[in-house]
Amino acid sequence: MKDYFKVVCAVHLFLIRDGKVLLLRRFNTGYEDGNYSVIAGHIDGGETARSATVREAAEEVGIMIDPDDLRFVHIMHRKARDHERVDFFFTCDKWRGGIRNSEPERCDELKWSSIDSPPSNMVPYVRHAFNNFKNNIFFSEFGW
Repeated sequence: MKDYFKVVCAVHLFLIRDGKVLLLRRFNTGYEDGNYSVIAGHIDGGETARSATVREAAEEVGIMIDPDDLRFVHIMHRKARDHERVDFFFTCDKWRGGIRNSEPERCDELKWSSIDSPPSNMVPYVRHAFNNFKNNIFFSEFGW
């Protein structure tokens, strides 16, 4: 039997409020520390991309999202170091609960940033996906 290629999958959430996107500054993770990203994480086995996004939002910023309120906006196939990844990007503008930094050991700042002028120190592939989201481009490749 053939041993098929395996890929790491992750989810990302562009949480939008009043023309701004919620950014999290990475801290003490060993990857892109000091740069901004969005709510994100790996898909665990046995869960859908939407349920992973809901779980990550609860874990990272303490909010509850109805999976039906998530809107798919982008998918990216990218090369990262010595492996490949597929990243699913969703957006949402409706949730329950107050936003708070639930993982201060991994994030040292939450920041609402203008959709039109995000900070220059965003994680590069996240910036690429965010620009595609703003331009209604649903697929990209990065890092090849």
